[in-house]
Amino acid sequence: MNRFLKISFSLLLIISLGLATLAGCSGESGKIKIGVVQLVEHPALDASYQGFVDALKDAGYVDGDKITISYQNGQGEQSNCQTIATQFLNEKMDLILAIATQAAQAAANVIKDIPILVTAVTDPQDAKLVNTNASPGGNVSGTSDLTPVKEQFDLMMKLLPDVKKIAVLYTSSESNSVFQANLAKNAAAALGIEVIEATVSASNEIQQVVESVLDKADAIYIPTDNTFAKAMATVTLVTGPAKMPVIVGEEGMVNSGGLATIGIDYYKLGYQTGEMAVRILKDGAKTADMPIEYLKDVTVTINTDIAAEIGVAIPDDLAQVNTYKKQG
Repeated sequence: MNRFLKISFSLLLIISLGLATLAGCSGESGKIKIGVVQLVEHPALDASYQGFVDALKDAGYVDGDKITISYQNGQGEQSNCQTIATQFLNEKMDLILAIATQAAQAAANVIKDIPILVTAVTDPQDAKLVNTNASPGGNVSGTSDLTPVKEQFDLMMKLLPDVKKIAVLYTSSESNSVFQANLAKNAAAALGIEVIEATVSASNEIQQVVESVLDKADAIYIPTDNTFAKAMATVTLVTGPAKMPVIVGEEGMVNSGGLATIGIDYYKLGYQTGEMAVRILKDGAKTADMPIEYLKDVTVTINTDIAAEIGVAIPDDLAQVNTYKKQG
């Protein structure tokens, strides 16, 4: 059944993209064409896209006026992202935005001569999207969502000082997640915490994997992993009744049931990427000469509903200086 659904979705995607091509040929010439390929829908990636659009709008590039934006979602499948990228190539887009690492890799594999900006990519160099983050040297640049993993572990120890073992959960096929998992192992080692690694290859494995670590760890850490971010409801279905604290990579995952994070604002990250797009469209900037950019500001987010449910006390020093979000 899953195979049938994937084939059906792919056919529908090809048909819809073909119709988009026909629409783009009727009366849209003369406008700058921007293609957006997003790996999957979840709050962080959606916020990145909205920030990008708003930055363009604030600079006078309004969709339907100076520009036309073709937004396509890969529904979590890199093969769908590659189909979308091929269509964008055939449509001769002027600029591509790729949201999330797998979408960026799909676009970069197909498109070599059109400027590609990426966002919500942890380490473009590690993902082989650029020569180096400081000097991309090709048609790809953009922004990194590298999160402060060490600081996330420091926050965890303030909230959960008795943690001795932590389960690090991530998707083995997401290079961004593998990169962050290695950072997490280093952060844990520095604190003398034992790490239990558990990976999934697809979302339908998440419940079983989460259940498998409940009696082995004192807490769970999940980085900015797209598969897990999309399925936080499944995670909390298991961790909630077990009163298992989950430290996560970004705010959207906290609002979806994680306990806490210290991380970046994905809307601001997308906006920063949009500002890079303006420099390309308006000033003729070249991606080859545009270093990968980072957000410096981070925010502590704690789900106070979850903290109360699982019996985690919030220290006074955190309560006085940080921002808290309630679930929902």
